[in-house]
Order: sequence, then structure tokens, then C-alpha cells
Amino acid sequence: MVDRRYLTYFDWGLLALTGLLAAIGLMTLYSAVMAGVPTPQEALFTKQLIWYGIGLVAMLVCLLFNYKLMERYAWLIYSGSIVLLLWVMFFGKYIGGSRRWIVLGPVSLQPSELAKIAVIIILARYYAKYVSGRGFTFKSLQVPVIMTLVPFLLIVRQPDLGTAGLIGLIAASMTLFVKIEKRTLWFILGSGLAMALPMWFFFLKEYQRQRILTFINPDRDPLGAGYHIIQSKIAIGSGFLTGKGFLEGTQNALSFLPEQHTDFIFSVLAEEWGFMGAVILIFIFLVFIFWALNIAYSCRDPFGTILAVGVTAMIAWQAVINMGMVMGLMPVVGVPLPFISYGGSSLLTTMICVGILLNISMRRFMIE
Repeated sequence: MVDRRYLTYFDWGLLALTGLLAAIGLMTLYSAVMAGVPTPQEALFTKQLIWYGIGLVAMLVCLLFNYKLMERYAWLIYSGSIVLLLWVMFFGKYIGGSRRWIVLGPVSLQPSELAKIAVIIILARYYAKYVSGRGFTFKSLQVPVIMTLVPFLLIVRQPDLGTAGLIGLIAASMTLFVKIEKRTLWFILGSGLAMALPMWFFFLKEYQRQRILTFINPDRDPLGAGYHIIQSKIAIGSGFLTGKGFLEGTQNALSFLPEQHTDFIFSVLAEEWGFMGAVILIFIFLVFIFWALNIAYSCRDPFGTILAVGVTAMIAWQAVINMGMVMGLMPVVGVPLPFISYGGSSLLTTMICVGILLNISMRRFMIE
């Protein structure tokens, strides 16, 4: 028999916010692939609808079990994600200079997306077990650093610096939340600054260095590396206050805006709905993030609290990086906008994260 408290504590507000973002995403994607395009890509919109259906099933599955089971099987989940990353390295589908996808019949899966959840779960397990008021020392952080570094390096190898960097940001956010000893924090910051120059010359590939230089000055190569950012800024600026209207964005319709259905979909929304539409979307994301953080705050279990912070950090950082990227405030790194951008693996991962948050929220009355 189902415990009635599950329904009492079910977070209908978070579900409503998810549905609102999904509706905005589908409407914007429809415009991005259909408005004035010489060869409309209706199949992409249909695929996204199917992925939303799959994501909804995954979200519901996440509600059927106690989230504490993820703590028990954290190492199994983490190990499985590493196996998938190793598999894609040797047998993955090679597209556009990157080997990131595993082909399963008609479906292409991106293991690096699922690795984000695996890293969040394994770090939440470790931090919940060893958290203390003093904060983590350099010695006690060695294990989580290794657990983060393994998938980070495997994803960089694909190469996918955007997703790898996102995993680093998620891990850093979770680590700061559980508290670091001040001396250790200063040591880490100093080491990061000291490694900046060697990483620029020996770690980053040439195209990655070009992206950073183009971010600093897009006009240095307006028809090449800077084209994406320049056209994105034109699209956003041409929307003015209230936008040109649904399906009326000229930058999108005339195909001046590259990757308009994936990385630069926020530009499509800003052109059609203007400054007001963009601000409303940002406000909805802010409400979603604060709502999710409130779930973390309300949870009585350390693992559940840290887990909720981790999945919230993932969605928040993706939104910040994507919007900053299309506005020219950050380098172009290929990070999708949650709920909005086209992409099956990214959407599936985001919906699983929503399922985890709902799971934690509806079981927050439990004390173990």
C-alpha cells in the first residue's frame, strides 16, 4: 500500500515549473527548426517530443524507489558510467571530429551526460559519510578529486571540453557546499592559477584556444570562429523589448544563426520574444533553482541534501554557461540549455535530475 505521505509531500510546484520550461522549450524548438527554413527539420521536433516522453518515464521511475538506494549502489552507478565512457572511446560513433555517442539501434546516447549524474551521486555519498564542521582538508579531498578526474579526463579525450568543465564546476560547487578548510582552499586556488599557463600551451587543443581568443575579441575572425557569437548577438539585439513575434525571427528564418536548435536556441527565443521574453525565461530558471535549493534545505538526510545541491548545480551551471555563451559573456563550449535545447541525452539527464529532486522532496519526512 502506498504511504499517503508521499502524495502529501509531492512537490507539485517543481513539477509545474518543469512543465512550463518544457512547453517553452518545445515552442522555441519548433520555431528554430520550422520558421522560414528552406527544408524544415520537422523530424527534430518529433524526436524531441519522443525524448520528452522517455524523460518523463525516467522521471517517474526515479520516484518508485527510495533515493537512499542510490547511496547504497553509488559505486556501481559510477563504475557503469566509467565503462560507458571507455566504450565510447573505442567503439563510439565519430561525428564532427568527436567520438561522443553510443549507437543503440535508432537511438544515439551520449554517456558523458549520464556521467554527470554518476559523479554527483558518488560525491554525495562520500561527502555525506565524511562531512564535518571543520571542513575537508587537502588529504580528505584526494579521493573525490580522483573520482572527478577520471570521468573528466575520459570526456576531455572525446574531446568534449564543455561537458568535462561542467563536471568540474559541479564537483567544485558540491565541495564548497560541504565546506573546505580555509588553508586547503587557498592552496587549491593557488595551484589552479599556477597551472593556467601550462594548460594553455600543453593541454588545450588549437580550436579550444581559438574559442577563448574569439570570446575576448569576436571581430578578430568575423567569418570564422567569431561568426557564431556575432550572429547570436545580432539575433538577441534585434529582438528589442518585445521581440518580432513567434516564427518571425529573421536571423533564424534566413539561417544566419548557426546551431539555432541546440547551443544557440536562446538567441531564437530572444529574437522572437525580445528582452521581456528573455528576462521571463531567466526568472523561471531562477525560481526553479531556488525551489530546488529549498528541497535541499528541507531534507533531513545529509546524502539527500548534498545530492539535491549537486543536481541543482548541474542545471544552474548549464543555464548560466549557455546563456552567457550566446550573449558573448563566455567562450562557446557547446553546453545545451536545460529543457530548451534539442538533444536526447541532455534532456534525459535533466529529467532524471528532476525525478531525483521530486524523490528527495516527497521523502523528506523520513528520518533514518
